Amino acid sequence: MAEKTPGALDGVLVLDLSRILAGPTATQLLGDLGATVIKIENPKTGGDDTRTWGPPYVDTPDGQSDLSAYYLSANRNKHSVAADLSTQEGRDLVRAIAAQAQIVVENHKPGGMAKFGLDYASLAEVNPALVYCSITGFGQTGPNAARPGYDVMAQGYGGVMSITGEADGPPIKVGVGVADVMCGMYATVGVLAALRHAEATGQGQHIDLALVDSQMAWLVNQGTNFLVSGTSPQRLGNGHPNIVPYSVFPTMDGHIILAVGNDSQFQAFCKAMNRADLGQDPRFTTNPLRITHRAPLEEAVIETFADKASGTILELLQDAGVPCGPIHTIEQALTSDQAQARRGVVQVEDPDATSGNVELLGNPLKLSKTPVKYAKAPPRFGADTDRLDQILRHHRNGRNNADEITR
Repeated sequence: MAEKTPGALDGVLVLDLSRILAGPTATQLLGDLGATVIKIENPKTGGDDTRTWGPPYVDTPDGQSDLSAYYLSANRNKHSVAADLSTQEGRDLVRAIAAQAQIVVENHKPGGMAKFGLDYASLAEVNPALVYCSITGFGQTGPNAARPGYDVMAQGYGGVMSITGEADGPPIKVGVGVADVMCGMYATVGVLAALRHAEATGQGQHIDLALVDSQMAWLVNQGTNFLVSGTSPQRLGNGHPNIVPYSVFPTMDGHIILAVGNDSQFQAFCKAMNRADLGQDPRFTTNPLRITHRAPLEEAVIETFADKASGTILELLQDAGVPCGPIHTIEQALTSDQAQARRGVVQVEDPDATSGNVELLGNPLKLSKTPVKYAKAPPRFGADTDRLDQILRHHRNGRNNADEITR
């Protein structure tokens, strides 16, 4: 059953013209917060590209599942409507939805929506308060604007791959599409800020967001390290460029994470491990000195852990207040007591699945008054096309009720 609790974005209609991951991440988050999200999918291609990015797929009674695990990850709380933008009928349908919407998210190439008359300038004529977010690989301007962009390309162009991997190994991408996901997060922040402005002034606006721009923005300390020093950071494996010891270290039976963040924690580490000699060593007394003498200190830590089991080390260090932790597999992470207590995994009813439900990753936001909703499983392609009028009518009624409460 759909949850009846109020959502922070109840009464907000989102027109989702995006696919793959960055845009769908943003629109899923808006849907989690209570917005009505209408996802437009192309009948010529069978919908969102990620529907076929499998296996694995959800088992369905007809044996023809288009619910790949990848697609499931970013498309809950949405309605799927089939519309071919190359036809007048499809364009008119989308334009009619946009006239009622508060937010549009699209990730077509620059100029791609203008040829359909569905760009911001065109839709703003019929809906001046519309917040319209365009997500592309390189943005609407600049020498690379026309180039397509995928997550791995953004990670490569934006610099993060150059600092990911072992020092003597090749550049490595992050294990999930983090450039896409973070771009989706920036998109969500941007549209909510613009929505507040639109509700206050009646003026919408266009948000131009690029995967590469956002990836450069979350280089954070590594990017700023370069700006301050003029030296490009290098790969350090699991090491930290500004803190030592802060890495993954081998033990007698596996590996653990040690993350010493300050001098007092280092002294606590030395005491817990019975290594007073390291705490008194003039090479290691401050963090800048530990960075200078990274190699001998890390060798000493490896030596200290070599004859001890991971569990023993973690218990000693945790008791001493030293930041440390295990390295879980995804299975261990998602089945942990912490994940269970914090709803890291949720079950959502899905009549299209053989089991009657699907398991999805939970939203980490814990809002005390307007909790996140898990009202609708990721839809099969075009599942809501025939009931679009009903969805829009229900949205209008809900919007009117929200306006009445506000007044």
